[in-house]
Amino acid sequence: MYPAQRPSRSESVRIRTLDYHVRLWGEARPGTAPLVLVHGWMDVGASYQFVVDAFSAAFAAGRQIIAPDWRGFGLSTPPSPCDHYVFADYLADLDQLLDHYAGEQPVDLVGHSMGGNVAMFYAGVRPARIRRLVNLEGFGLPATRPAQAPGRYAQWMDEIRQFERGEMALKDYDSAEGVAQRLMKTNPRLPADKAAWLARHWARQGSDGRWAILGNAAHKIVSAQLYRVDEAQALYEAITAPVLSVEASDDSLGRWWKDKYSLADYHQRLSHVRDCRTAVVQDAGHMLHHDQPQAVAGLIETFLSA
Repeated sequence: MYPAQRPSRSESVRIRTLDYHVRLWGEARPGTAPLVLVHGWMDVGASYQFVVDAFSAAFAAGRQIIAPDWRGFGLSTPPSPCDHYVFADYLADLDQLLDHYAGEQPVDLVGHSMGGNVAMFYAGVRPARIRRLVNLEGFGLPATRPAQAPGRYAQWMDEIRQFERGEMALKDYDSAEGVAQRLMKTNPRLPADKAAWLARHWARQGSDGRWAILGNAAHKIVSAQLYRVDEAQALYEAITAPVLSVEASDDSLGRWWKDKYSLADYHQRLSHVRDCRTAVVQDAGHMLHHDQPQAVAGLIETFLSA
């Protein structure tokens, strides 16, 4: 199994109505911006371990690194049953997490996928709280039209019924090795030792001996609200921090959406960010922080140290 070079410690922090699980590396240093790493959909804060291990000794020793499990993922479990999640809640959760760990001090923020989308929106809502921002494949979603709203609300209500009937349940596994095999099937670049390590953070063994994914199936329910590009661009325009947008060479965006949404569309949206540059990680897919952690760590470290 992968040997973590910089073991983390865990804390539980009361955020709104939840006990948020937060993974920490290093200690807070006065005058040094904390580094906050936020994960993507159906992932956990531990997913950043390989990147943290790849940071240089000087960089890692110089700041506290903070990686929460978003609500309904990992060990951040809602206190009562939940049948859907609202994107805006991630912004409010992050706001109060920064209150706890950084106070008035601006932070360096890194987000992957869904976490990258949260980071970009949050930096537009609270620009003074972000010193620098790294967005790892947080592309947003295809443009929508108001005429799609009736169908979207109907889809949302129908999927809540499907969830209540158990039709959206996540698959469980007979062993941690089974979870690791699932991770490698989804991402063929993931080495077996890293998959075995991730499996024990991405899933947990229950009293029945089965290994269950640490993610609420209600996350699979579509958002009731349409994704509005005009709102996203307004939030991008409000960002004052320098932004580094990092893409993987595989073009996962094109594979997901085909002719509905392209990298060219995404780059056009990025033109609304006043201080933005882009980088591409070669030989990597969407989970680029697993595929090429040294390259991702190097980009983050260079950008934040500029």
